[in-house]
Amino acid sequence: MLEWLDNILVKAKEMGASDVHLSCGSPIIYRIDNEITRIGEEVLTDERLLPVMQALLPEADVTNPVQDHDFSYEIPGLSRFRVNIFHQRRGLSFTIRLIPNEILDMNTLGLPMELKKVVKKKNGIFLVTGPTGSGKSTTLASMIQYINTRVGKHIITLEDPIEFVYENAKSIIQQREVRNNVTSFKDGIRSALRQDPDIILVGEMRDLETISAAISAAETGHLVFGTLHTNSAPKTIDRIIDAFPSEQQNQVRTQFASLLVGVLSQQLVKKAGGKGRAVVTEFLLNNNAISNLIRTEKIHQIPNAMLTGASEGMHTMKSKIEELMNKGIISENHGLD
Repeated sequence: MLEWLDNILVKAKEMGASDVHLSCGSPIIYRIDNEITRIGEEVLTDERLLPVMQALLPEADVTNPVQDHDFSYEIPGLSRFRVNIFHQRRGLSFTIRLIPNEILDMNTLGLPMELKKVVKKKNGIFLVTGPTGSGKSTTLASMIQYINTRVGKHIITLEDPIEFVYENAKSIIQQREVRNNVTSFKDGIRSALRQDPDIILVGEMRDLETISAAISAAETGHLVFGTLHTNSAPKTIDRIIDAFPSEQQNQVRTQFASLLVGVLSQQLVKKAGGKGRAVVTEFLLNNNAISNLIRTEKIHQIPNAMLTGASEGMHTMKSKIEELMNKGIISENHGLD
């Protein structure tokens, strides 16, 4: 059964797909350049997919209709994959994300070179944000690898599941997976504080407890990287502060104004030729002006402060779109929705 799955994943890699969907009632589906592509005539059934699930998860209760399974899978020499298996009306479904073996550098990915300043910070919080599938994990991996190959740091990552795999170079990188190594992101952060880290990467800051633990870690002298599903720097700041009860928000606003290192919001957009996607970013670096706007509840003025801070490397999503269009990398028809 795994041979059947592996053949599908090999083809996905060859076709440059980002995701594979194996779903009862549908043929095999690949997502290529963000477009859905159906492959073959076979309509998948539980009879086809259930043995695959049993081979992947021999100890799982495959009959539980409300139990999702999220884990990583690897074909040595080809790629790693993030797999989610769930039940839907017609039966089983697999959603499989391809994870590149190679960790690309920031320049190749088209990321702001000012990120090299971010990774040199001693403490604070830096957030990479964007919708699902926008390349947040890829960006963070490039930042971690940049550190790993240049300086000696102790880095602890908390992931769900582990995606990119690092080999220790100048740094020591401890990768911990939620459910397998730690019970939650929150508990992983609290454990990490007893493990002498320099940098803590939090795969997803999805709830108040995780956000609060991340702020505490930054306050105690650690550099924290995290992700959120927000699409701009101002909305990211609002999301962090609004996660707290109203009576705590003034205190958190003051804390976050001093702890924030910056925000990189990103989306992937089709290139002008129609093949491949380019990353479009919004980049905020905290400075005195930004910090003051956060403390005084003037988040709506941050885009103007980012334009003023262009000499520091800051830019809005709108200005980056215009830049990429002028360079012919993306076209007006392939702009953001």
